[in-house]
Amino acid sequence: MKEYSTNTVYFISYAKLPMEISAANMHKVVGVGLIINEDTGIIEDTSCTLITEEARKFIKQVIVGYNVHENGIEPLIEKIKKRFHGSSQKAICVAIKGTYEKYMIWKNE
Repeated sequence: MKEYSTNTVYFISYAKLPMEISAANMHKVVGVGLIINEDTGIIEDTSCTLITEEARKFIKQVIVGYNVHENGIEPLIEKIKKRFHGSSQKAICVAIKGTYEKYMIWKNE
């Protein structure tokens, strides 16, 4: 099992999937979780409830290492829109934004 440092936090949000994709038959929503180092803002790991292993791995490769403190979330969303062209793209972007917003609310409290 992967070990995370004590200065990492996990947040997750969900977004509705389009009904025409196979994942919607199993799950009505897609969840995207981010493990963020609260000191540096670097996303150290991610989880995604997409069905195919390739899609999960690809999304992880695009997200991990991104710094939300330095860059905010919009450049990451644009990167996903440019590189990931699955039918669940919009839902993934919505879930990531929601996760980021939850993190920022927590960080600013």
